Amino acid sequence: MSAVRSRGSGGGDRRSPVPAAAAAYGFDDDATTRRLLRSRPPRAALAWAGRELGGTVTTAQALRGGGATAVHLLSVTSAGGAVERVVLRRYVRGEDVIEEPDIAEREARALGLVAGLDLGAAVATPRLLAVDPTGASAGVPALLMSRIPGRVEWFPRDVDRWLERLAGPLPGLHAAALPPAGVIRPFAPYRQERYEPPAWARWPRVWRRAIELFHRPTPDDAGPAVFTHRDYHPGNVLWRRGRVTGVVDWASASIGPACVDVGHCRGNLFQYGLEVADRFTAIWEGMTGVDYHPWADVVTIIGSLDGLRDDPGPDRFLVEDALARAVALLGRSP
Repeated sequence: MSAVRSRGSGGGDRRSPVPAAAAAYGFDDDATTRRLLRSRPPRAALAWAGRELGGTVTTAQALRGGGATAVHLLSVTSAGGAVERVVLRRYVRGEDVIEEPDIAEREARALGLVAGLDLGAAVATPRLLAVDPTGASAGVPALLMSRIPGRVEWFPRDVDRWLERLAGPLPGLHAAALPPAGVIRPFAPYRQERYEPPAWARWPRVWRRAIELFHRPTPDDAGPAVFTHRDYHPGNVLWRRGRVTGVVDWASASIGPACVDVGHCRGNLFQYGLEVADRFTAIWEGMTGVDYHPWADVVTIIGSLDGLRDDPGPDRFLVEDALARAVALLGRSP
């Protein structure tokens, strides 16, 4: 679930702006996060980047919008004076590296696979320039990538156009040829430390049923296995002049049903109201001719259970409403 905390819109004028929150996800750093993610990269990392690109790093600007990795825009000047602007992404959270020691290598593999995808007119993915999978040179696992112009857009003025263009890259992504087995890991729900209904739940029985469904295998009717981004949401889509320019953050790429990308994005749209998330889903269904599977709502919400329990936010009952609806729909499934 997104860390943005705002009250849902609950409908209204479809062209009206979505409600503004105090700060969008990745832009509400506390002091510890600022030091960890936004400080200038250490000399070892900058020296590695310079060597890989045959130049010297002259500037390093922190890029905002994420809470898991340190991402900086670098200017690298060659001996001849040419300047190249690239993105350095470092996995600086030690607990993440311990849990997933191959995370940088996995992202590098994913970037290689998505380089030639047709995600729509002028929609790009980062081009891999270099990877230090273990952090032997950069200090922590790190990647160098090409820069994609654009910025994150959380609060559009025209919601329907935003939703339509947000959904636009998904059909092309899901139509990609599957890589050989083992190159990209299969989809798996996000594990939680504890599986119990949150204390604030109005309907604990619904949560317990959802937790049961969460632990079951992927339903046969959820759709065929396709290439998925796995972390698709507005914070990983770049915009320029009202159009999508790129899709970033491919570290979680997986092979699974297309509905998991739609469900994950829905989970980040719940903050604007169920009606907005449903409009996004209807747009995707219209583009693909595929019905959304409510199992993906269960996987998304229960896959965020630890966070919802500890820091539920003001939209917690809206999330519970979405879960109750999904569980009811699954109960009517054959």
